[in-house]
Amino acid sequence: MRQQPACRSFAAIAVVSVCGLALAADPWAPPPTYYDSAVGTGGALQTQLYDVMRTGHIQRAYGDFRQSAALHDADPDIPGRVLLAYNRASVNAGWDSGATWNREHVWPQSRQPGSASNSSTGNLGDPHALLPCNPGINSSRGNKPFGWSSTTGNHGSQGTHYFPGDTDKGDIARSLMYSDTRWGPELGIALVNGTPSGNQMGDLASLVAWHYLDPPDDFERRRNHVIASNAENPIYFTNNRNAFVDRPEYVWSVYMDQNNDTQLSVAVPDADGFSWLPVALDPVFVGSTPPSVAVTLDKTGADGTFYEVSVNGDAASASEGRHNVFPINLAAFESGSVDVSIDPAAAATPGAKTGDVYIDNLDVTTGHGIGSAALDFDDIISVAVDVLDHAEGSFESGADTNTLGHDFGTVDVGLPTTFSFPVHNLEAAPGFTGSLWIVPGAVTGDAAAFSLELVGELVAAGGFVELTVTLDTSAAGSYAATVEILAGDDPTLAGAAADEALVLTLTGTVGVACLADLDGNGILNVDDVDAFIAAFVGADLAADLDGNGILNVDDVDAFVSAFVGGCP
Repeated sequence: MRQQPACRSFAAIAVVSVCGLALAADPWAPPPTYYDSAVGTGGALQTQLYDVMRTGHIQRAYGDFRQSAALHDADPDIPGRVLLAYNRASVNAGWDSGATWNREHVWPQSRQPGSASNSSTGNLGDPHALLPCNPGINSSRGNKPFGWSSTTGNHGSQGTHYFPGDTDKGDIARSLMYSDTRWGPELGIALVNGTPSGNQMGDLASLVAWHYLDPPDDFERRRNHVIASNAENPIYFTNNRNAFVDRPEYVWSVYMDQNNDTQLSVAVPDADGFSWLPVALDPVFVGSTPPSVAVTLDKTGADGTFYEVSVNGDAASASEGRHNVFPINLAAFESGSVDVSIDPAAAATPGAKTGDVYIDNLDVTTGHGIGSAALDFDDIISVAVDVLDHAEGSFESGADTNTLGHDFGTVDVGLPTTFSFPVHNLEAAPGFTGSLWIVPGAVTGDAAAFSLELVGELVAAGGFVELTVTLDTSAAGSYAATVEILAGDDPTLAGAAADEALVLTLTGTVGVACLADLDGNGILNVDDVDAFIAAFVGADLAADLDGNGILNVDDVDAFVSAFVGGCP
């Protein structure tokens, strides 16, 4: 049986998931209840949005834009400058009677009632319907409607129509949709397909396509917020917002149809459109930034849709927010991606970190049925990562001991001599401590006299490895060396700490063998005589003191000579 989270959010019913999602702070979000009354579809929804955007609306005059543009169209990177429409050029914000920039009516003056003067209000003076513009570009555009949906590149005329450029085409579309919805019922202006006449504007089909191809960016969203905000714009604030910037998902229902056919999924979806995908990230060390992965998000259906990415638990996503989009695609299939990770704050402590990333198809239409648009169940990516405490190397199991000394003493020439010792990986966080990676480090002193049997090895948390160091006894002499063992985190994992040195101090003396000291106690006495006689009589080559493999009088002479001469 497939395992899956118990919580499932139905987009048509739950505006906020019942799972208690943690939404990132959005500095340009509308007041929480601003769109609560916009619950319909089609014409009813557009009427509700008209009511939302006109209620409490403080109309501003056309002349006010000369000063207010410095606030809501400010260049985010250069103080005292504004960004212009169509070419996004950065120029001085100060008004100089239209020499540097002038005021572009996105809905041309000649295609709406009245004539603009500095005292004009309504759509003629509404900052949502105006943009600062290069005078030459403004003149070139004239009162041309906008088109066409397949056009890309820079701004410029397209025969009888005008293309605003790829950077601004979505912004222009949403400005016109605002004017149509906010002012259409009062002024008789309207958006139409093809070539408009009278107080009409278009091309509507192109505007809808651009809306999905160029979603609201940070500049446009901030602009929308500052125009409305008393706090950000205390003199010229309008107290109303462009709904199609805040809630771009309304566009399909208002301007297309009630049968949006999109379904989103991160795995094979159920009949209701729900899909679930578990993602296990590679372990990381405490204090590091967890890795992120791009999870494939599929959209079936030819229509466009906006979707929201939200998180709960320890999950994080660079895709978080409600302005993610799939454009209209007549091929009826498209793939995108959602970034998933773990909140770096959760990686401050060791342990198993888990959370969910939710994907909500925001379209509000229901005509296509269960599994599509508003009836498309949320999709869930469950993300998990183990955050590990740093490994800690030690020569002892119960304490952090980084130094160890060993004296081999005096060893006979040619006698193999080794010293074995453990290296432990202390486990500070049971179950969540990383493996210890140990490799040979620097050797100082008589480096050639001591050899460490270590190439590179991982030591599990709470475990140890037994290492061996050998003293070279091929030549007599006194030897001393300091041997480092570099101990650190598994270098293949993110956040691995730098190696520290475990220091092994070694000494030893290699002497000439005392041939007559057969019992090896360093003293020549009658016991050595008895031992030699027993070995010689028993044909034991321990009595072969000249090393030729034959027991004879030469070995007796060698023993006597060594015994009389004493041990060196």
